[in-house]
Amino acid sequence: MRRTRRLTMSQALVAWLKNQHVERDGKTNPFFAGMWGIFGHGCVAGVGQALQQNLDFPYYLCRNEQGAVHAAAAFAKASRRMRAFACTSSVGPGATNMITGAATATINRLPVLLLPGDIFARRNVGPVLQQLEWEQSLDVSVNDAFRPVSRYWDRVNRPDQLPSALDEAMRVLTSPAETGAVVLALPQDVQAEAWEYDESLFQKRVWTIPRATGDPDRLREAAAAVRSAARPLIIAGGGVLYSEAEGALAAFVQQTGIPVAETQAGKGSLAYDHRQSLGAMGVTGTPGANLAAREADLVIAIGTRLADFTTASKTAFQNPGVRFVNINVNERDARKHAGIPVVADARAALAWLAEALAGYRVPGEYAGRTLAWKTSWEGETDRLFAIRHGYPFSQSEVIGAVWESSQPEDVVVCAAGSLPGDLHKLWRTRRPGGYHMEYGYSCMGYEIAGGLGVKMADPTREVWVLVGDGSFLMMSSEIVTSIQERYPLRIVLLDNQGYSSIGGLSRSLGSLGFGTDYRMRNPASGQLDGDRLPVDFVALASGMGAQAIRVKTHEELRRALAATRGADRTSVIVLETDKEARVPGYESWWDVPVAEVSTMPSVRDARAAYEESVQRERVFPAEKS
Repeated sequence: MRRTRRLTMSQALVAWLKNQHVERDGKTNPFFAGMWGIFGHGCVAGVGQALQQNLDFPYYLCRNEQGAVHAAAAFAKASRRMRAFACTSSVGPGATNMITGAATATINRLPVLLLPGDIFARRNVGPVLQQLEWEQSLDVSVNDAFRPVSRYWDRVNRPDQLPSALDEAMRVLTSPAETGAVVLALPQDVQAEAWEYDESLFQKRVWTIPRATGDPDRLREAAAAVRSAARPLIIAGGGVLYSEAEGALAAFVQQTGIPVAETQAGKGSLAYDHRQSLGAMGVTGTPGANLAAREADLVIAIGTRLADFTTASKTAFQNPGVRFVNINVNERDARKHAGIPVVADARAALAWLAEALAGYRVPGEYAGRTLAWKTSWEGETDRLFAIRHGYPFSQSEVIGAVWESSQPEDVVVCAAGSLPGDLHKLWRTRRPGGYHMEYGYSCMGYEIAGGLGVKMADPTREVWVLVGDGSFLMMSSEIVTSIQERYPLRIVLLDNQGYSSIGGLSRSLGSLGFGTDYRMRNPASGQLDGDRLPVDFVALASGMGAQAIRVKTHEELRRALAATRGADRTSVIVLETDKEARVPGYESWWDVPVAEVSTMPSVRDARAAYEESVQRERVFPAEKS
């Protein structure tokens, strides 16, 4: 006899969430860790009531729906995509606040389940509060704006549609290749409607996350390409960490002598002091990594989508005969740059290649150059850490002080501004997961919410959030949430009175930093070139419940970092940095077009340099068709 349970659609949803598990390599764990949200009229009587009826499924109150999605994405990343959160909101601005977070998750390929409230499915009371009216259809709401930034989108217009929608949601959320934001828009009337749900919907279900082993012919072709290479280079991306392949990578490069450069997402794939580690690759890369890329006759791209910062806008690889082997679970990424496409899990592919390449090792001369590049960079990092710029600080000095205060198991978190580039080059990652950078979207405001998600994923690890004043002013409110949930963060706030990264970019393009300084409107000029903005960051942080302090000397910074470690509530160390005391770029270039005509001589000069540099961009064979 068929057993059913009469529940509202929302009650069935929450009961289902509690029973989803994932399994990989024989290890099983619950997939959903709870739900974030802010209740409004579009969800309070539906999902909100269901959560109250299921108190064993944690609910987390955020301060901004965007922050909730950032925390959820960071949690998924720190959990290597084996755990996730759901996020709910009311219809209207609560829902659209999540769109930026959805884009961030999808671009970074991180599983988050978004459950925005929606307009009435029965329509008779429309337009309801916060409803967007569109003359061409009654079936469009603001939630349709999620479509281009989601990996899967659906609107559950009847309670009996829920089971099929949930199956599709989990298919995408647990896919190594296709994961990202999944959006199930929930009309507010349907959330409260009851249905006789089959009892099987609420039984424990385990979703296996497979390890694709790759096509044997492509793997053999890849091994042959490596054997014929004299100057191979591995680019390690986030896929190395998501597949837990760091051990396989270390063993593989120890065996072959092939050097490794890392993307932002892949940093930490190899410990910084490993003999084959050349550090950061691309626009924000080290000289050794970029020189190795320039000369490489074979690039082995593992788990990276080869974005423009990694490829230096396709100027990084200048060897006329360079070839690519692309190991990736995503077929599109595997076929980039006319590479040999190995559609496979990174760990599985590396294990196969290690066996196939027994006896192969790079030439001694190349191994010697790799070590020389590495040794030189370690000396340059020491130099940058040792700079004592005075007050205000140099950014490299601050990064060095934080690193020296950190322990191997600690995590540094950042996302936007000039900090990611400097951290990519300078942070010495000692353990996997110790470097958490959101750089697929480089979303200002991610840092503090993201740090909270990282801390929730593993409360035993100290989390250092490095954030500029611009990102802090955009979204610092999740400090309150960290206090509420007793997840202490160590926030280092760098006050450089403006947008340092874009200011520097503007000057490099001849635009003189226009609109990038935090200044009062000047009555005399009518422009933003007056006095500095009098923002008291210590007062702001203290007012949200954090322990806050301003430091002005290196010794004060060192003491503050030591004192806040292990504290039972979030701390914020505020210091001023000189945005013109920059860490150099090394052997790389980024394509940012310059105005083709201008009355400004500085812009005309920058355009001339741009036209020369853009000639180095390469188009690889398969991309010509």
